[in-house]
Amino acid sequence: MSEPHDTGPALMRPRDLDPDHGRHLLREMIRIRRFEERCVELYSGALIRGFLHLYIGEEAIATGVMATLRDDDAVVSTYREHGHAIAKGIGMGPIMAEMFGKVDGVSRGRGGSMHLFDAATRFYGGNGIVAGGIPLAVGLALADRMQGRDRITVCFFGEGAVDEGAFHESINLASLWDLPVLFACENNGYSMGMALERAEAQTDLALKASGYAVPSWQVDGMDVLAVEEGTRRAVTAIRGGGGPVFIEYETYRFRAHSMYDPDLYRDPAEVELWKQRDPIPQLIETLTDRGYLDADGLATIEAEVATEIDEAVAFAEASPLEAVEDLKRFVTSEVTP
Repeated sequence: MSEPHDTGPALMRPRDLDPDHGRHLLREMIRIRRFEERCVELYSGALIRGFLHLYIGEEAIATGVMATLRDDDAVVSTYREHGHAIAKGIGMGPIMAEMFGKVDGVSRGRGGSMHLFDAATRFYGGNGIVAGGIPLAVGLALADRMQGRDRITVCFFGEGAVDEGAFHESINLASLWDLPVLFACENNGYSMGMALERAEAQTDLALKASGYAVPSWQVDGMDVLAVEEGTRRAVTAIRGGGGPVFIEYETYRFRAHSMYDPDLYRDPAEVELWKQRDPIPQLIETLTDRGYLDADGLATIEAEVATEIDEAVAFAEASPLEAVEDLKRFVTSEVTP
């Protein structure tokens, strides 16, 4: 994956953009970016432990996809899920507390960065196993179909998951049963440290997915407006009873695979090339050119986001650790006398 390429005229940016909605998209991407930048600082200070997989550079996908969903739609994610969780509506305080391993975290501090979960917002992980969430998404969609509920399920996964049998089994069943699933593949070019072209004989993942009779296409994952436009097309089709859709979002992570990764497998020039397509400056430029945003407006957004993150950190710091006597709770069965 040496350089970005055009995803074609069918998924161009929308001509019309509501000013308030445009600023909302920008705010969401900034919230995700600044939250993770603070996580880097906290991790370096040993306040966050364990693995930490950053979404920096990919914010347009979480933001654009969530803009097309309803509150009762389900989301299943990967271990790189902070951005998905924030965009789905989970509060930064409970997310940060989870990072700290505190009891007020969304998973009571038991899951940490890779295992965020919140039934109230229908956010079903945070899954540490590559492709592990894909069968869960198909199960959720099947349950909705059997109960006659007008919902869809979005399943995020990286391009490395397309190597796994769980992906092929799941998309095949979803296609056979016309299930309301959006298979959202975030193709950042490297499954951990392996370049796509060294791992996949067919690197056109949308073409591969279409082999299961599933409508599939590529979207520029570095442009939030293109993401929203391409995803809305899929969501409309799925909600209308058209069965599953597969979208390959072409994107790039600016940081290493995880905080433990020395990132020796990528050419620094390649990283810098992709940074020129950073989705946040792109949208700032668009909003500014259209007269929807000025320097004061941007400064206000940044200040409000900074306050929100400060409050989240304070919430996490004030949250207690789980009591020792409760450590086996939810692990072993509770026998009632």
